[in-house]
Amino acid sequence: MVMPPVTEEALAARRLGDGGGPMALASREDNRLAALALARQARRRLDILTPDLEAPIYNSSDFIEALTRLALGSPHARIRILTLDLERAVKEGHRLIEFCRRLSSYAEIRLAHEDDRDDPRAFVLADDAGLLYRRLSSRFEGFVNFSDPAEVRQLRAPFEESWERAAPDSELRRLHL
Repeated sequence: MVMPPVTEEALAARRLGDGGGPMALASREDNRLAALALARQARRRLDILTPDLEAPIYNSSDFIEALTRLALGSPHARIRILTLDLERAVKEGHRLIEFCRRLSSYAEIRLAHEDDRDDPRAFVLADDAGLLYRRLSSRFEGFVNFSDPAEVRQLRAPFEESWERAAPDSELRRLHL
């Protein structure tokens, strides 16, 4: 199946949970726009698996603003970010780190357990419907779909297991002092 490419217009027309089918991601900018669109539409939760908080995708004021609206929009909102490495993000002052410190009741970053560090994927799961998925986190090719509850469930199960094994990073705890 050939997927249509992501465009700003196509993303603006999609609604979380309302069909439309997948759209192809081919670049860093495609990923940034798709992640932002999902974050803006999420109402309850956002789960992110990322190798290193991928600054070109997640370190923008627009993305942090979308997460802030999500967190403050519902007392039950939950934002979980599972990463393999935080060293560079901490050194460079990634906005997600400060966001999670500021709204720690709603958002948390955890460092993946050793057993989960070989996962090559990257993804975003929005509520129970939308996802951005890259089979290889080192590449920008993938897809975004605003309505695929079955795939979201399939990805969320191993994410939950990895999340339970993961722990808050000592770098983040130390910076709280």
